[in-house]
Amino acid sequence: MYMADYVLVRKSRNIASNMVHIFLNILLGVGAVLITVLSASPVLGLLLILVSKWRVFAVRGRYIWLNIKSNLVDTIVGVSVVLLTYFAGGTFMMVDVLLAVFYCVWLIVIKPMSSERATLAQSLIAVFLGMSAAAIMAANLDTIVMVLLAFMIGYAASRHVLVQSSDKNYTLTTLVSGLVFAEVAWLCQTWAIIYTFGNTGIRVPQVAIILTIFAFVYNYARQAMIRYQDDFRFKHILGPVVFGAILVGVIVLWFSNPIFNI
Repeated sequence: MYMADYVLVRKSRNIASNMVHIFLNILLGVGAVLITVLSASPVLGLLLILVSKWRVFAVRGRYIWLNIKSNLVDTIVGVSVVLLTYFAGGTFMMVDVLLAVFYCVWLIVIKPMSSERATLAQSLIAVFLGMSAAAIMAANLDTIVMVLLAFMIGYAASRHVLVQSSDKNYTLTTLVSGLVFAEVAWLCQTWAIIYTFGNTGIRVPQVAIILTIFAFVYNYARQAMIRYQDDFRFKHILGPVVFGAILVGVIVLWFSNPIFNI
């Protein structure tokens, strides 16, 4: 009887702990967006994201840099949510609600996942949101800002996927990925296209779409090479590569009307 009571208490504590964890994540997700809108400044929202990362720094000094790199994708998503909220304007809009709901879902559901597909999805989300925020923020700044931000996002997204793989020599691959992101961002910066959707406040930079497609095709090709190894043939990745190329071509050629140019 005592053992059964002990198990019951443990289960009750776990449920209570999970509920508190979910509540705090909802508080962070809604609070980061709400405080940014109310203050009409990204500073408090970014501080809230930074404070939520206290565990990253609550370790011995030699582990801090490793923790920072390991949390880059989550940090990019959080910072991007705050910046996109700020750039949407100082009044509540549909995009603010969507960002708050999404960030809560990210913190509670998406972020804790650790499967291969979930890791790739987390990486792609970071690329899309990160490049969206970077492109909008860097629109009126020097091109070097966009290039550096793109490099960091490409590096973080690639590392997030590769660190879960069996290949432990991924440093060069992550750096190359960062350089490709930086190069594409530099090219796209010459015609900074941002798509808007009525009065919703939703703005999607063209470069964010292009690099998200690239990241997906790149990771699909990498996984195919690992799966087939010596038997790898281009036909194994032909579908995604052709589809990605056509999609990017359509976006660049038919959806680059100067009316969207900022």
